[in-house]
Amino acid sequence: MVCGRSGRRTGFGRLRKEESQGDRFPDRTGTSRQVGRIESEGEGSRGRRCGARRAPGDASHRGRVGRAPRRPHRVTCRSRRPQRSGLRRWCRSRKWTRDRHAASKEVNSRLRRAFGDRHRGNRDAHGAGEMVECLRTALRPDQVRDSESEVHLYRHDASNLSGRASVVCFVESTADVQAVVRVANQFDTPFVARGSGTGLAGGAVPLDGSIVISTSKMNRILSVDAVNRTAWVEPGVLNLDLSNQVEHLGVHFAPDPSSQQTCSIGGNVANNSGGPHCLADGVTSAHIHAVEVVLPDGSTTILGGERPEPEGYDLRGVFVGSEGMFGVATKVCVKLMQNPPDVATLLLDFSTVADGAQLVSDIIADGIIPAAVEMMDQLCLQAVEEFIHAGLPVDQAAALLIEVVGLPRGVESDVARIRELAARRNVGTIRVAADDEERALLWKGRKSAFGAIARIKPNYYLHDTVVPRHRLPDVLDQIYEIVERHQLIVLNVFHAGDGNLHPLLVFDATEPGVSERVHAAGDEIVRVSVEAGGVLSGEHGIGLEKRDLMPLMFSAVDLAAQADLRRAFDPGLLANPDKVLPSPATCGDIHSIPDGAWI
Repeated sequence: MVCGRSGRRTGFGRLRKEESQGDRFPDRTGTSRQVGRIESEGEGSRGRRCGARRAPGDASHRGRVGRAPRRPHRVTCRSRRPQRSGLRRWCRSRKWTRDRHAASKEVNSRLRRAFGDRHRGNRDAHGAGEMVECLRTALRPDQVRDSESEVHLYRHDASNLSGRASVVCFVESTADVQAVVRVANQFDTPFVARGSGTGLAGGAVPLDGSIVISTSKMNRILSVDAVNRTAWVEPGVLNLDLSNQVEHLGVHFAPDPSSQQTCSIGGNVANNSGGPHCLADGVTSAHIHAVEVVLPDGSTTILGGERPEPEGYDLRGVFVGSEGMFGVATKVCVKLMQNPPDVATLLLDFSTVADGAQLVSDIIADGIIPAAVEMMDQLCLQAVEEFIHAGLPVDQAAALLIEVVGLPRGVESDVARIRELAARRNVGTIRVAADDEERALLWKGRKSAFGAIARIKPNYYLHDTVVPRHRLPDVLDQIYEIVERHQLIVLNVFHAGDGNLHPLLVFDATEPGVSERVHAAGDEIVRVSVEAGGVLSGEHGIGLEKRDLMPLMFSAVDLAAQADLRRAFDPGLLANPDKVLPSPATCGDIHSIPDGAWI
């Protein structure tokens, strides 16, 4: 076996080329607290390319025009496979479907040019074995796992979707990621970056024997600048761990998904994650200054910068939320938020869901922007109370968990005004957390909701649509009607402040016919959300789950423009392929939903 270096062109013409890592994270003496050591990770022996199967630099195999993109295959659902019915019939009846067919030839031609050829070469057992050996040469042997039992664990994320990986690489540095990506290019094999595997949309599901790049061991906090309130971290750092490590400095990392105890910063960047407190603080993109990225050709660059307004295009903003299709984040410069001087956490209960939902709009319209506004309906309250025993109002139809922060006098004023507005909406009781311990207990209840539902049924499926706040009462009524008609159970627990719904359909997958009913109900929930002026996803991402629903939000021309941007970063379409963007055929017709995929 022969290993050698070979230069590759970058995926985006204006991105900076590879450079030494040593001068990227200066130690600001007197203003920076050094938590970890930053290694020099320039190109070296661990970044070698192996087993040359084509001439170095030959990219002619990529981007062939004229073939439709490869459909994902071997994607299976871990529960009973649903029939594909309701949404398809609805889409066929829609005028937008007829309009897209009218221009399908011209638009699909552009899409095929943008997507290129997604048919990969025949990776037989010999070729796969050679690739694994090359990976073990580029990394340490113990960093590369290809046994069936180990690879099987990485075939799915927290969604109901699963795929097939060929090998899992546990990278520990930027140089390791470069080495894996270069081997992937050499063997024309797709790769998927994976953090903690907590995604709910199939974004980290490997397709077609992809290489899984696990960043779980890249978990160091590299440096913290207490004065400028920034930190450089590796992508495997857990969300809550980061806040805990900097708590003594009076700062925290604002994005707080319900899975923050286990989700990673890299995953937050990939999905542009939110959380309860994104109402006031914003989602992940508002808290990322810069990202070091290994591009899909194996080169590295830094997108963004620590300065407030770095020069050039905002490629950082493009990368955050790209779901792993533009490269692999290897270091992230995050913004840290100062802890508020005063906090008030309120729990308000209502006899109807509509009253609680309407209060949300009343509060925002009054000029109050709480840090968080969360809603739980009665069935959710009952499940959570059995789990944590926090004294939740289980006899009421709904409850709002509201948090306001700021200077003490301002917090006091906001709480008084919220009391007045709530009285107009027939509020039952208003409970204000007496101390930090009670506040933590209330938030534990909210963030334990997904786990608590196992007391009702063993399986659940949820959507992540967002609707305008003023449409919350109407859409929630429609969701309850849909679920009742399909003889299912739903628990509503969601970010009411920004209209980000999380209707949890709970069921027992062993019950005959239930998967079909869940699937049909999910179709209708998406429909009513979009018709209300909403969008497909607020924070979970599109991934594989909602990929073929993108035509509900975007025209084929819009999707082609997004595909053009994707090819600017990844001409070979190796980085997490077949996610987010539908194939050309589905841009004209939603009919082509992959077998086994939940939507």
